[in-house]
Amino acid sequence: MILPLESEAKNKEKFGGVLDATMFLISLLFVAFATLSYFAFGEETQGVITTNLGPGMISALVQLGLCINLFFTFPFMMNPVNKLVERRLWNSKYCLWLRWLLVLAVSLVAIFVPNFADFLSLIGSSICVILSFVLPATFHYLVFKEEMDWRGLVFDGAIVVFGLVIVIIGTWSSLSLQLRVRS
Repeated sequence: MILPLESEAKNKEKFGGVLDATMFLISLLFVAFATLSYFAFGEETQGVITTNLGPGMISALVQLGLCINLFFTFPFMMNPVNKLVERRLWNSKYCLWLRWLLVLAVSLVAIFVPNFADFLSLIGSSICVILSFVLPATFHYLVFKEEMDWRGLVFDGAIVVFGLVIVIIGTWSSLSLQLRVRS
């Protein structure tokens, strides 16, 4: 989503700094939320944290807030997919019915895939980590290898190694959880 957002930015020179600050703050929020959740629920922490809240008004409000958040952010997440599909199937023209069809298809996958959260965990820990860490650092190295000093090479290499470690640990964790649940 970063490239389409950057192309729509009014002030492209400031986009990198805003992106860095935003990603840092979001990462900090995720770490803080995960840490507090673990402190609150310990070993009983569920994969979907709202299930730890149990029944009641607080749980219902949190789930409602998450639904509202998903409703308003889903179009942003689907924008690159929509543009790609419109480019391939509709001559790069805006096509509302095609966008609705894509949303329906994604929604049906989420509804009809059994244990979708487990499937999403496996995809996130393997493919999404490769897309987020390994490929960007590899492409950065391939594009700028002539201009980089040893620190840039070490930094790109560290990101690739970190990403591969996360892929292995996350995929192993997702698969072993599935095997434990099924046995």
